[in-house]
Amino acid sequence: MNPATRSRMDRLRPRTLRAKLTCVLVVLLALSCATVGLTSVFALRSYLTGQLDHQLADSGCLFPSTLRQLTEQQTVTDNDQGRTMVDRSADTRGQAIGTFGARLTDARISDAAVVRANRRTWVTLDAADEATLNGIPTDGSAHSVTLSTLGDYRVYACAGKDDDILVSGLPLAPLQDTVKRLAMASSVVFGGALVITGVAGALWVRRSLRPLRRVADTAAAVAALKLDSGAVTLPGPTAAGDPHSEAGQVAAALDRMLGHVQEALAKRHTSEERLRSFAADASHELRTPVASIRGHAELALRHPGPVPAKVERALDRVAAEAARMSAMVDDLLLLARLDAGRPLRREPVDVTRLVIDCTDDARAASPGHSWVLDLPETPVTVTGDCDRLAQVLTNLLANARLHTPAGTLVTVRVSQHDPEHCTLSVTDNGPGVPPELRQTLFERFTRADRRHPGNPGVGNGGAGAGLGLSIAAAIVEAHEGTLTFQSGPGSTMFTVLLPEIPL
Repeated sequence: MNPATRSRMDRLRPRTLRAKLTCVLVVLLALSCATVGLTSVFALRSYLTGQLDHQLADSGCLFPSTLRQLTEQQTVTDNDQGRTMVDRSADTRGQAIGTFGARLTDARISDAAVVRANRRTWVTLDAADEATLNGIPTDGSAHSVTLSTLGDYRVYACAGKDDDILVSGLPLAPLQDTVKRLAMASSVVFGGALVITGVAGALWVRRSLRPLRRVADTAAAVAALKLDSGAVTLPGPTAAGDPHSEAGQVAAALDRMLGHVQEALAKRHTSEERLRSFAADASHELRTPVASIRGHAELALRHPGPVPAKVERALDRVAAEAARMSAMVDDLLLLARLDAGRPLRREPVDVTRLVIDCTDDARAASPGHSWVLDLPETPVTVTGDCDRLAQVLTNLLANARLHTPAGTLVTVRVSQHDPEHCTLSVTDNGPGVPPELRQTLFERFTRADRRHPGNPGVGNGGAGAGLGLSIAAAIVEAHEGTLTFQSGPGSTMFTVLLPEIPL
């Protein structure tokens, strides 16, 4: 079977449960009708054939025996012509129309006639008919034969008195016509019954499976919901009818499952709200002591008097860690605000200028890398929060700077394939993202110890804490965009797709 034929068969094959049940119902009814029809036809044919056999047995070889008697010298005188003629008028009384009679002498047909309207009509048979009649056994039973000029007959053979064979037969045409009319009537009746049953069965199956349709619609509605975060309201009960039916049991089980899911989602949402509130409150409360520690450390470093070298080193470390902690607190506070769904600013942002400024900052922070810009000839503008989009690009550039060795080529590209979308990508030819981190790369606190010589310190946006890419993903999602990446040995590309959001 070639692919095209298999494809057509697949398209014609019923796929829904309703179509399958309807097809099975119609096929079973068709098989039942065919069985009843064929049984009726064969039973009628067998009965009518038996009737013909009884009729042949009752009449015996009376008609062909009269043909034998007519060959004797029974003459009459023609007064007008004055000559002697053989009387060829047979006795057809009691013989049915179409009765066939023949005499075979020395395996040759000597006489053959058929009754037509109570008169005998002579017929001529060919050599094949002669061979057929000679092959009929004289066993006292009837046999079916086909004669060239007469058609199908049921014949009976017996031995004559003069060592001849007498053959008597009745036509099968009336029997065949009766059987054919029965077959046609059965086909019409059963065909109509199939059509009516198919339509009624389809409606019945559709009505019976309506509860399952509601269950499927409810499941599809649940599948379309975003259950990963936030408050989620699941659809109500399916109300699928009789709880004792299979469809009702499935619907009841689905309702119970949705109830458990709704309860679990509510508990999760409450827990998330508490964690989010705690992160926001803790971040907000930590900003003051962290700023105080940082201020005191910087104040101590400005002391005019001599400061021991170890103390100065310790104060430098305190100031650096305080700065890192301050950035981490700001990032946690930003994530808490984004999780809470607080809206961002909506203003025109020149993505081209943004890329130039952020890349210049990255070049200043890591002059050992090769920084390349691929920008369109005309400025690309989107609607969004300029500071947050700058933070996205800064985090991506910091990720490329911190996790690749010096001399790595980093390409920043901006393109706009249609007026409604802007694409921004950061590509480097570094060693790539480790396979064990690819599934959780955008999750919070995902860290890779991939810092290379020549790149001391921690990148902007909390990269050292494992928050940089998660913040970038959250900001892009808040702009209704997507952040994806492709990575392999020698090539890593982060792609930001931003839609044009109306002001």
